[in-house]
Amino acid sequence: MPKTKQEKIMLTEYGSYLGMTKGKFIVKDKKGNITAEYPVFESEIGEVILKSGNYVSIGTLACLGFWEIDCVILTRRGRPISYLRSTDYDSHIRTRICQYESLKNNKGIHIAKEIVITKLKGENLLLQKYSLKMHETTFQDKIMNLEDKNLKSLRRKLVAIEGKHTKEYFNQIFTLFPKKMRPQKRKTFYAYDGTNNVLNIVYGILGWKCHHAIIRAKLEPYLGYLHSVQVGKPSLVCDFQDLYRYLFDNYVIQFCGTLHKKDFITKTEFISRKRKGKREYLNNTLTNQLTKGLYNHLESKVEIPRIRIGEKQTIETLINEEAYLLAKYLRNERGTWKPRIVVL
Repeated sequence: MPKTKQEKIMLTEYGSYLGMTKGKFIVKDKKGNITAEYPVFESEIGEVILKSGNYVSIGTLACLGFWEIDCVILTRRGRPISYLRSTDYDSHIRTRICQYESLKNNKGIHIAKEIVITKLKGENLLLQKYSLKMHETTFQDKIMNLEDKNLKSLRRKLVAIEGKHTKEYFNQIFTLFPKKMRPQKRKTFYAYDGTNNVLNIVYGILGWKCHHAIIRAKLEPYLGYLHSVQVGKPSLVCDFQDLYRYLFDNYVIQFCGTLHKKDFITKTEFISRKRKGKREYLNNTLTNQLTKGLYNHLESKVEIPRIRIGEKQTIETLINEEAYLLAKYLRNERGTWKPRIVVL
């Protein structure tokens, strides 16, 4: 069962240091001044967030591993690239065996359909919030009526439906951004414009949260249902991201509402082995604000009851619980799996 994360240690300022002394985690600024202290046995620390340009002692990393405190490392632009985890995270094999088996039975088909339906419902909620044209109400029946018994061929049909609707979704929500910042279309990791790169940072952090939830639920992050299984592609993470993208799109729309072109910097980078191109990135100060605000967004409450107790929970807890419920469905401990949707 996922735990509630009570507190996070977040280092974003260049030159910050995380160490330990007398049973405490300590944070120092680049001048060596202690800026925060976290008693190991008094604080319930759920996560440590480090950024390129920070420093940490090996003893601290050992303590984080011993107490199973998650530690994620970000690039200077806020993209998660690695994390520290306990060696016993992969010790529960039963769930992954059930996950492999689901690719050849009706469970895999059911999961793939629910992911697309939930994603499009979430997009509709965001479109409705901003009085934009919503997807037609028939998409759910159209998806449920697909009768292909082979997940691989069904996936192609589902991706076609999802791709068509999501393309129109982005065409509409891009009109909510300041005029000079509106992209022509959605671009992923290799985007040139600043707005798409802001989305990429946000989706990267969402991807880390989904990846972490999947691993804690003892699932295999590279074995998905809607997204194809490929080398180096965490397809189940991509599946899970689709369930919550609309919540993070809403955050980006609000964050970018007051931005201007001058808030971005242009860098010349290699886009292939022999070719360079110019890309826009949010400046470092605003990138830090974006990252901090996003982690606060993850801690915001939503009106979806927790599994055990409580009428509300945070977005991050919801993601953790949903992975846990999927694992129970795969192990035949639940009759079905239907992702819960946050109403905006």
